[in-house]
Amino acid sequence: MKNDILKRFFDYVEIRTKITSLFAFIMTLAYLFYLKQAIDFKLTAVFFLSMFLFDLTTTAINNYIDTKTNTQVLQFYRKTALIIIIVLLAVSTALGLYLAWCTDIVVLALGALCFLCGVFYTYGPIPISRQPIGEIFSGVFYGLLIPFILLYINMPKGTYIDLQMMDYTLILKVNLLPIASVLLLSAAPVCTTANIMLANNICDVEKDIKVKRYTLPYYIGKKSLKLFAALYYIIYIIAVIMVLVKVFPPIYLLFLLSLIPVHKNIKYFMEKQEKSSTFIYSIKNYIIIMASNSLAIFLSGLVG
Repeated sequence: MKNDILKRFFDYVEIRTKITSLFAFIMTLAYLFYLKQAIDFKLTAVFFLSMFLFDLTTTAINNYIDTKTNTQVLQFYRKTALIIIIVLLAVSTALGLYLAWCTDIVVLALGALCFLCGVFYTYGPIPISRQPIGEIFSGVFYGLLIPFILLYINMPKGTYIDLQMMDYTLILKVNLLPIASVLLLSAAPVCTTANIMLANNICDVEKDIKVKRYTLPYYIGKKSLKLFAALYYIIYIIAVIMVLVKVFPPIYLLFLLSLIPVHKNIKYFMEKQEKSSTFIYSIKNYIIIMASNSLAIFLSGLVG
């Protein structure tokens, strides 16, 4: 009985899809290792739990809302499913507020931004997931904000942003070079995460139209396949740039070897776009790129 409930819960929150937040987290830990930066394990653990539980929350909300309009069956009675959402949201919010209390207003502001995006991704009169901007939001929030917040709470104060209140004046200082490094670092998780959603929307475009869900592939048609391929190749171009501008040492270029299997998977998806057989290639490419990228960063830390 307990195993059945747990299985239904995992299906409800789609636990198998949570690699997008886990790998971004692992990559950032590898980068902290490369920088020889001591990790605050307490703050890091609080952030991880808050991030992970909120990721479960947004997926649960998505399934709770979607089962009202599609033919899918909810894993629990609707009242139970709603209680699960409330509990997950309450715990993740409490952890996020505690993290902000332990740090500063920057973390509070970023956490609030993530909260709003997560809720309105599937809720509201025009949910983000039903618009042609879902790829951008998923890529940025999973691929950029997770690494940035994790770096922010572990790096010395003022490394990236310094926000101060002086004489009723709010003073914001942004260090452009460190911020630029984070943007380059985040290219891999941003693009691969966006491509998972893009591949999903490409495969579901006809089905989505029937339920009035007009995603990016609906507007750009076959160009979405070119975008799908381009986002992967951009990652490798930026990898070379990071070595040229000395964000990473030359050994990091071992990451380029992952382009071989990634390119093959792109070709497979180009031939046929089907949820049951080829969507998996976007997941495989995510794992290949993020795992090899994290390993290359770790190796850079070992030889640095």
